[in-house]
Amino acid sequence: MIHPTAIIDPSAKLGENVSVGAYSIIGPDVEIGDDTWVGPHVVIRGPTRIGRGNRIYQFASVGEDPQDKKYKGEPTLLEIGDGNLIREYCTINRGTVQGGGVTRIGSDNWIMAYCHIAHDCIIGNGTILANNASLAGHVIVDDYAILGGFTLVHQFCRIGAYSFAAFGSHINQDVPPFVMVRGQMATPHAINAEGMRRHGRTPEQIREMKRAYKTLYRSGLRLEEALERLREQAKTVPDVALFTEFLEKSERGIIR
Repeated sequence: MIHPTAIIDPSAKLGENVSVGAYSIIGPDVEIGDDTWVGPHVVIRGPTRIGRGNRIYQFASVGEDPQDKKYKGEPTLLEIGDGNLIREYCTINRGTVQGGGVTRIGSDNWIMAYCHIAHDCIIGNGTILANNASLAGHVIVDDYAILGGFTLVHQFCRIGAYSFAAFGSHINQDVPPFVMVRGQMATPHAINAEGMRRHGRTPEQIREMKRAYKTLYRSGLRLEEALERLREQAKTVPDVALFTEFLEKSERGIIR
C-alpha cells in the first residue's frame, strides 16, 4: 500500500492499512494512524501526529513550518484527529512557541481544496471549511462551524460553534455560536436555524436562540445590558448559556 516512488523517513511511524501514493514525502517525526489514506504528491513534515481514518488528497502540504518571522526552527507540533478529509492543495502549518507550540485539528472535519490553516489554529470537530477558506494564526474554530468558500479570518479571532459564514466573508472579530455572518467586513445576519435543525434542535430551541439573537443585535441595548438579559434566559436554555458564555469570554470583541 506504499507506492514505490514515495519517500518515507525511517523514523516515521505508520499504522496498519495506511496507504501512501506516488511521489509523496513523509518526513521524520511523523505518525500516521491506522486506515489513513495519503494520496500522491503529498508532503507531510514533522513533528506531526495524524489519527485514524483520514484522507489527504494530492498536493496537500501538512505540517510545514509556520509562516511567522519569529519562528527559529523550534520543534513545534501539528496534531490531527480521526476521520478528517483534507482536499487538494490544502496547507496546514505547525504551531509556534509563542502561540503554545501546537496547531490542532479535531475529528470529522471537511477541509476542502486550497484551504489554509495557519500556525497555532485550533479546529474543533465536525467543521466545514469550503474551498479557499483561510485562517490566519491563532484562530479558533469551534465544533460544527461552517466557513463558506473564500472566507478569510483575521488572526486571533474565534468562530463559535454551529455558526455559519457566507461565501467571501471577511471576519475580523469573534463570531458568536449559532450566528450567520456575511459580507466584507462580515456583519451578523441571522441565527443559523437550518444548521440547528440539522443537529437535532427542536423548533422551541430555535425560537429561544432567535430570541437571544434579537436581545443582542436588535434590542438597541449595549453589550453589558444585553448580557444581563441573556444570563436570565441562559438559566433554562443550554444553547443560550453557550451563547452567553462565548460573549463573556470574547477577547477580540464580537461581530456587531
